Amino acid sequence: MKAVLAVIPVADFDPACDWYESFFGRPADTRPMDCLAEWHLSDLGIVQVFHAPERAGRTAVNFTVDDLDAARTELTAKGIRTADPQVVAGGRQRLTTTTDKDGNSLGLLQTVD
Repeated sequence: MKAVLAVIPVADFDPACDWYESFFGRPADTRPMDCLAEWHLSDLGIVQVFHAPERAGRTAVNFTVDDLDAARTELTAKGIRTADPQVVAGGRQRLTTTTDKDGNSLGLLQTVD
C-alpha cells in the first residue's frame, strides 16, 4: 500500500462541501464528479467527500497537525466547534474531535514532544 484515500459520505452534498471548505480552509482541489469533491492534503493523503446519504454519519477520520491549539482556534473562528483536547496514546498525542453536519467524526492529532 502506498497512499490513503479517506472517503466521507454525506447526505446533502453542497452544504457539506461548504462545511469542508471551512474545515480545510480552502475549496476542494478537484471535483471529478457531480457528487464528489477531493482535498489533496499531501501526495499520499486525499480526502473525498461523497454524496451517499445511506452511509452518511458513520465515518471517523483523524488528521495530524503541528499545533493543535492553533488549529482549534482557526476552526473556532470559522464557527466549527471542537471538543476539549485529550491526551491519548499513552501521553504521546493530544486529540480533539468535531463532527460534520451528518455526524461524521473528524479528529485532529498533535504529537507531544
